[in-house]
Amino acid sequence: MSAVFADEVVTRALVRYLRVPGLAGELALITLDNGHDHTRPSTFGPGGLASLDAALDEIAAHSPAPAAIAVTGKPFIFAVGADLSGVPSITSAADAREIAETGHRVFRRLKESTIPTFAFVNGAALGGGLELALHCHHRTIASTAVVAFPEVFLGLVPGWGGTQLLPELIGIDAAVTVIVENALAQNKVTPAPKAARLGMADAVFEPADFLERSLAWAAGVLTGDVAVRRPEVDRTAWDDAISRARQLVAARTRNASPGALRAVELLDLARAGDAGFTTGTAAEDDALTDLLMSEELRAGLYAFDLVNKRAKRPAGAPDRKLARKVTKVGVVGAGLMASQLALLFARRLEVPVVLTDVDQARVDKGVGYVHGELEKLAGRGRLSPDALNRLKGLVTGSLDKGAFADADLVIEAVFEELSVKQQVFAEVEAVVSAECVLATNTSALSVTEMAARLQQPERVVGLHFFNPVAVLPLLEVVRAERTDDATLATAFAVGKALGKSCVLVADAPAFVVNRLLTRFLGEVTAAVDAGTPVAVAETALEPLGLPMTPFELLTLVGPPVALHVAERMHEAFPDRFGVGAGLRRMVELGKTSVFTEPGVIDTELAGIDAGDSPLTADELRSRAERALAEEIGLMLDEGVVQAVQDIDLAMLLGAGWPFWLGGISAYLDRAGVSEAVTGQRFLPRGVASLPA
Repeated sequence: MSAVFADEVVTRALVRYLRVPGLAGELALITLDNGHDHTRPSTFGPGGLASLDAALDEIAAHSPAPAAIAVTGKPFIFAVGADLSGVPSITSAADAREIAETGHRVFRRLKESTIPTFAFVNGAALGGGLELALHCHHRTIASTAVVAFPEVFLGLVPGWGGTQLLPELIGIDAAVTVIVENALAQNKVTPAPKAARLGMADAVFEPADFLERSLAWAAGVLTGDVAVRRPEVDRTAWDDAISRARQLVAARTRNASPGALRAVELLDLARAGDAGFTTGTAAEDDALTDLLMSEELRAGLYAFDLVNKRAKRPAGAPDRKLARKVTKVGVVGAGLMASQLALLFARRLEVPVVLTDVDQARVDKGVGYVHGELEKLAGRGRLSPDALNRLKGLVTGSLDKGAFADADLVIEAVFEELSVKQQVFAEVEAVVSAECVLATNTSALSVTEMAARLQQPERVVGLHFFNPVAVLPLLEVVRAERTDDATLATAFAVGKALGKSCVLVADAPAFVVNRLLTRFLGEVTAAVDAGTPVAVAETALEPLGLPMTPFELLTLVGPPVALHVAERMHEAFPDRFGVGAGLRRMVELGKTSVFTEPGVIDTELAGIDAGDSPLTADELRSRAERALAEEIGLMLDEGVVQAVQDIDLAMLLGAGWPFWLGGISAYLDRAGVSEAVTGQRFLPRGVASLPA
């Protein structure tokens, strides 16, 4: 194999021969191990595939021939697929095709082996790791393992047999769920018990004695003492399942992801079953060759790297040793956002959390919300009865801010009015210790101004969570002018403990995500005010494949919040941010959406697009893209973030921007918008794109 990945951490296929009670002959056990612990999962690059190929050669030459071949992984990890870190080393279509064909050739040896083959899936099996297991004749799985095909999420396809083998094993509709639907649902994984129910594994064993139980089970299969039953594949289900897959791709990617579209085509090909396996895998080779040499995949891998590496080591964060311990949290406010925050702090930190508000009814409602959500989790089996009682006991309410006296962190989530927040902080500062961190969840106001009248403004920091709090992983950590390193380090430590990915941002209007979304949405609402039909504005940005249309986004954010941020941004930058007349009208009328049903404009909002200067879809899309490029350039000049990578990371995690866009900067570079607006690319060629 001529293709070589730079710096590949090679996964070795280590062979040993075992005597298994009840089995005539030896079992050849291949263990996949890259020499690192579970924090560096085993992957397959050229070296890893060559090692597995050599192991199978060794077994084929062994005399006497073993009675069975089994593959397992190192502790906690089976294998997690192709070595994506080596993709930049692929600089030609010939290299890409060689990787595709080699993976197929080596894995196919397990499928076509005359010696029975088994996969003992002892831990995570993702992508190519799962494909290797599917090539084996039989599979066991540890109860703690998870399986998934993340490829479509990244802009790829399962390209080493997955699109052809999985439908034949579990049926086409379930395969669409695993390969397409789960991948496009933020890369959802399937736990082992469900994987077994679907038919992806034949038996489930506990991890403590997983290998011993798997070996005994394999011996039983070979002696006939264990019968493996698999359902007949329903070939009449194909058309409906493929139709569902196409609808999913259209809804979630606006058909803008080449990988998602190719995955559906490959699943459609799988209807021929085993008889069409060679044709199907050849089509996978073609798809991998094309996609590995696509700009979208390189952007997707850049995004993947940001989320998996940069997010874990936030740029600009102070030394974590400076962080103070948080043993109690106060939440000012008991509305929906405040209640969501209280729930998150209680579940993740498992420390006392106390909410305050202006009257007992609001306090009771907030505490009741948290308790109710915990009970729902218990009802779904996510919390034990003991854990439920313990967590409910941690969350209390009070009308007296004196309840914060022993808190180490107090966060406010009250009405978005500067004077109100200043008053809240003054009241809290009067009762808390000198070391207590004061945080604000403001979405657009100045954290510096909030802290200006305090005796210790250095203890104030912004913790901007995104709604819904339990779902969106981004936390914008806002450093005000006088925020000290200990406060900032505590904020990052708390964010990490909450399971959030933190991005350091300066105290600039609307920070990162809201600033860009407001600029972006402002171009759309301005175009509608000018006469662009709502239907045109709603679909103009479809080629970007964004997770929501502009008006879906407006409904999610809420017109009152959108108006508040737009007004704040207009005050700060009146030449670039307007306040739409249609948006004001929506708020005045109490409307949550432009539509009463899909495509039908609310009669009370009729005429919001009655201006006399309409734009075409292409003109509106161009304006929105140019506005984004301009704003990103200005944010970088202002030092709002450490680098453009932080803007991309924030848009990926806070706004659900697609991976195949590479956040936003890679797309603007690829479309030529960055250079047209700012005079240069945001990222060097080869970082989130094909090499020059």
